[in-house]
Amino acid sequence: MVPLFNEQGTIEKLLQLVLQQNCATEVIVVDDFSSDGSADVVAKMAASDPRIHLHRHSKNMGKGAALRTGINLATSEIVLVQDADLEYDPEDYAALLKPLLSGKADAVFGSRFIGSHEHRVLYFWHSLGNQFLTLLSNMTTNLNLTDMEACYKVFNRELIQSIAIEEDRFGFEPEIVAKVARAGARIYEVAISYHGRTYAEGKKIGWRDGVSALRCILKYGIWRRFAQ
Repeated sequence: MVPLFNEQGTIEKLLQLVLQQNCATEVIVVDDFSSDGSADVVAKMAASDPRIHLHRHSKNMGKGAALRTGINLATSEIVLVQDADLEYDPEDYAALLKPLLSGKADAVFGSRFIGSHEHRVLYFWHSLGNQFLTLLSNMTTNLNLTDMEACYKVFNRELIQSIAIEEDRFGFEPEIVAKVARAGARIYEVAISYHGRTYAEGKKIGWRDGVSALRCILKYGIWRRFAQ
């Protein structure tokens, strides 16, 4: 499941890498009203590979909205979230899928901060902010995740389709962690590699998204919990 917004420079290479993985039987790309021709690149690839399914939003709605659309369209037994840039490596799919395929897990989250996988060294304050948000999320969910904000999240389709995704933008991460935890799902965490981008290279997430994540941690981890 690939949410897409203005990634013309990376989407073709990313999809090529995804399609090289044996597990990629269905690749759902939801274009969130890109203005740079990203969707046209996907449409051309879809014409020659039936595994690619392109859905276009008629207006820009955000990553969470794109994921909501794609998850509802999924038919495969396992759903994996893949960003459209090249920060995350599809070669990690086998490790991410292993706990699900062995019947041990209902959901698997990737972590950039455990194991010996390679990762690009970038922004200190981003890393510190991520650790802070992960700590707060863990306090509200009683999980011991190390990287709540990582892109790679994999689910049994029945589980993820049973959860109503409300956040339209980057609040998807803390929302889905809280809701999967509340559902009593068996959650595993797997080390992944990370090739982060700089802002000059196209990185989109910023401090406002951190504030939004904090709001979502409080909303779905505390307020909703005690409201029920």
